[in-house]
Amino acid sequence: MNKNISAKTSRMAQLAILTAIILLMGFTPIGFLHVGAVEITFIMIPVIIGAIVMGPGAGAFLGGMFGLVSFIQCFGMSAFGGALLGIQPVFTFLICMIPRILMGWLCGLIFRGLIRVDRTKSKSVAYCVTSLCGALLNTTFFVGGVLLFFGQTDYIMGLRGGMNLLAFIVAFVGLNGLVEAIVCFIVAAAISKALDVIMKRQFPLDA
Repeated sequence: MNKNISAKTSRMAQLAILTAIILLMGFTPIGFLHVGAVEITFIMIPVIIGAIVMGPGAGAFLGGMFGLVSFIQCFGMSAFGGALLGIQPVFTFLICMIPRILMGWLCGLIFRGLIRVDRTKSKSVAYCVTSLCGALLNTTFFVGGVLLFFGQTDYIMGLRGGMNLLAFIVAFVGLNGLVEAIVCFIVAAAISKALDVIMKRQFPLDA
């Protein structure tokens, strides 16, 4: 009984810490890299870590926190988000929340699936692939949502500037997606592996 209580307490503590990190990254410069007009975010990293260490449910919860932070940023903190908010607030809320929740949930499922086929003790492939997938899923779902809900608006059509859809997606994602994928592949994989090993030695949770 005491062991179960300790495991639940540990899980709650992990969620609280990762949630605090998401909030810190979301409302301070440490969560972003600005390159000219390009805004690159690393807030998906604690979401991916939580999904790996605690499972799909925790990943979805942390993804929801990420989405909520993203929506709040639309109120004066993000020029792009503010523009979408001015066009359609409900759709803006949906593309902030749903892609991030799905990303966190799917990362948990992907990691679970990979560790079943990764027979090595270190499970290095599972950590790396899941971390990379997290960044790619976040970008894919968010850009897909923008194009689905706002693709025909004057604002997005103006950003396209006559480019065909494929060229616009490459230009729109471009540097953002590449840097986010590289950072997640390295940082999220390393941290989640270390944290997973430490926590499971102390409290073998059944995620």
